[in-house]
Amino acid sequence: MKNILTAIYSKFTGSDLSSYVGGRIYLDQAPDNCEFPYVVYFVVSSTPDDAFVKKGQQTLIQVSLFSANPSAVEISTMYGYLKTLFDDCSMTITSNTLAWMHEVNLTTMVEDITVADGVQSVKHWAADYEVVTQVSS
Repeated sequence: MKNILTAIYSKFTGSDLSSYVGGRIYLDQAPDNCEFPYVVYFVVSSTPDDAFVKKGQQTLIQVSLFSANPSAVEISTMYGYLKTLFDDCSMTITSNTLAWMHEVNLTTMVEDITVADGVQSVKHWAADYEVVTQVSS
């Protein structure tokens, strides 16, 4: 699992999405009072994908995009960068071969969250990506 998360973080590094959010991309959760916009990614589930002699893993990764901008422009721009970066991408994963990575679901929502100055309305778009890997020979 560590190899997949490392590969995803490496893919984020230096990307248009990373630049757009000022490098604020976090595994599992953002720090308290994090400046907007930002990205959080985490493992939703992971199951073995073993068939015959091939050993692999099927992992569902959620990438959550957060924007406090009342306009849809910022969040939709972030989403566009995310799709360009990961939809059917190639990626180097130590000890594994990426079979495919693609979006399987998008949930959009508006949430009220507590910030230093009180409560703020935030756009939260959660994109689920299926990542299928095989152990390298």
